[in-house]
Amino acid sequence: MAKPLTITIDGFAASGKSTVAALLAQALGYLYFDTGVMYRAVTWAVLDRGLDPLDGAAVSELAEKLVIEVKAAGLAHDLSYLVLVDGQDITLCLRDPKVEAYVSRVASYPRVRAALTQQQRLIAAGGRPIIMVGRDIGTVVLPEADLKIFMQASAEERARRRYKDIVAQSLPADLEHILTAIKARDQLDKDNPVSPTLPAADAIVIDTDGLSIEEVVAQLKELVLAYNDKTI
Repeated sequence: MAKPLTITIDGFAASGKSTVAALLAQALGYLYFDTGVMYRAVTWAVLDRGLDPLDGAAVSELAEKLVIEVKAAGLAHDLSYLVLVDGQDITLCLRDPKVEAYVSRVASYPRVRAALTQQQRLIAAGGRPIIMVGRDIGTVVLPEADLKIFMQASAEERARRRYKDIVAQSLPADLEHILTAIKARDQLDKDNPVSPTLPAADAIVIDTDGLSIEEVVAQLKELVLAYNDKTI
């Protein structure tokens, strides 16, 4: 039975793509790879080294030199992956508010995207079935992917999800602040001059407003089966 070797899942921040992609990969026996952690890793390195995130030349030069590794965490960890920058585990730093504030800007620099896109394509070419998640995977990184999915949800829905996630960690959260930040992030991603976030022409768009994680995963499984049956 034929099955898609490469599946791309794109979408805006907090659309739920990483969560459902990880569950789908586990169910199908695919390699799961979230490319967003690479851009977060570069952003963390920029801030850690005291560079100005708005200095595109300095940020790009650093990105081209960094050694970024994304590894399976193993059973001893609660995380699905570990992220190392030049050998240092920075996994728990990737959701820092300062990283969140600048990651879209860092990801907008052409040289940064070129450096990381090359690494992402090498990972996808490894021969193992893979689900790769990001903002431009189906349009730029893997335009020849077998199955392309674009997940969308309203900014309000995505803000509520992120708010619940933060509160669940017993951390302070302000829903309106989160909503404002998501809208600003959306605009940056839409206006990205190198690879704006948008569905590929042949992508299947999934609207997740009002859907549970389980319902979205079930829809994606149906799409994979439909691919097997050559009905999509």
